[in-house]
Amino acid sequence: MRLWQGRVPSSDSIAPIHKRSHRWLWSSLVALLIVMNVPTYLMTYHMTHVRSPGQVGLGVAKPVSTTLPSDRGLDYATRQIPLQGDGFLEAWFVPTPTANPRGTVVLFPGNLGTKGSQLISPAQTFTALGYDCLLVDFQGVGGSSGNTITIGMKEAQDVVRSLQYAAELDLPTPTILYGVSMGSVAIMRAIAQEDITPDAVILELPFVHFLNAVRSRLRYHGLPAFPTAELLVFWGSVQHRVNGFRHNPIHFAPAINCPTLLIHGEQDKWTTVAEINELFANITAPKQLVVSPEAGHHQLIGVDRALWDAQGTELLNSG
Repeated sequence: MRLWQGRVPSSDSIAPIHKRSHRWLWSSLVALLIVMNVPTYLMTYHMTHVRSPGQVGLGVAKPVSTTLPSDRGLDYATRQIPLQGDGFLEAWFVPTPTANPRGTVVLFPGNLGTKGSQLISPAQTFTALGYDCLLVDFQGVGGSSGNTITIGMKEAQDVVRSLQYAAELDLPTPTILYGVSMGSVAIMRAIAQEDITPDAVILELPFVHFLNAVRSRLRYHGLPAFPTAELLVFWGSVQHRVNGFRHNPIHFAPAINCPTLLIHGEQDKWTTVAEINELFANITAPKQLVVSPEAGHHQLIGVDRALWDAQGTELLNSG
């Protein structure tokens, strides 16, 4: 029987093998990071930037208002709310036909929504109840300047400026803030971080945890939630110089110190009823929660106007 005889590899011959393995490993890691991060960076940019008509490239087409208050029988005047630099917010002032206004409601739309697409119907109810209304486009949408959207983070500053502008116009008080989805989150953030003090708030369809909201949208579109959601929030934070991981209305809620109406749809595919209950529990001010069994992530006024009107009337008449 002949035994196989061969040379034992020397340490000098093993070293190049180890070096090649290390290079392969690092090259694979770099390639993986590129494959994961470049698409999410571009996706984040696309979702948080808008393009003006005629522009091409990344970003969604800038939403515009195709419906005017006059289409619904409301008088109105277009206003520009000056911002720092040459920026501005476009707003519609819709006066109540009542001889002696009972106060003012300042209204804000949701993500990629405009004053024309989401705020005219609520303004019909508020003006009928005797309140003047100021319908505001956030920066980046409608008639306002700007080309970025930060899902309520920088929009909180737009809420602050709009409230200041209402005071500059000497609009009647009390002042109530109404927001849809991102608009409601911007209101909550402004209360918690900018110390604004509205007399009441109506918060419709807010998300509760920003990261969870991103995850739910990814799952809905059949995309992996992890680590895509974390990467999207990370790159959004880098691109807009904010901290999306701390953008959680659940933490803003305890700062609300005025009467609050919280409205949610049981069929909302982005935010669960359990999350809304958690948010509601964190509000320590006088409060009312309305959960519509039929509504999803849609304004209740378009699903059950009678219920929406009744709840809004109850809040405004309680002051």
